[in-house]
Amino acid sequence: MDDDRAGDDRPAPGDGRPAFDVFSRLCPSRGTLEHVTGRWGGLTLGALYEGRLRFSELRRRVDGVSEKMLSQTLHALERDGLVRREARPVTPPHVDYELTPLGRAVAERLLGLIELVEGRMPEVVAARARYDAERSGPTRGGR
Repeated sequence: MDDDRAGDDRPAPGDGRPAFDVFSRLCPSRGTLEHVTGRWGGLTLGALYEGRLRFSELRRRVDGVSEKMLSQTLHALERDGLVRREARPVTPPHVDYELTPLGRAVAERLLGLIELVEGRMPEVVAARARYDAERSGPTRGGR
């Protein structure tokens, strides 16, 4: 039998690990996927891929995120094992965030998607312009 699962970390049938299916509404992987692909989760993982950051540095890097949303995002990513939080006992307290090995693996794939989207934005912008032009014409039936 050919192993076409090389590099694939999903459980193989009979290997003793539970099978996860993100398309199943009860699967816990769905929540993790939401944390990773959500607006702030993806940007936070991408920023931390660049290296360890303090909360304030991370907030500046992820332009537009509120303190509350960044805190919630970091807690979710830490709970999922993607981010490590380290509080240093100094005055004032310093808290650093960095990716775990799992977080780095996820961020690498996410950054590939980000690079693809950024690289193809001229096509996206053109598609949006075509769409908007078609919708701003004469009134279409059924709408």
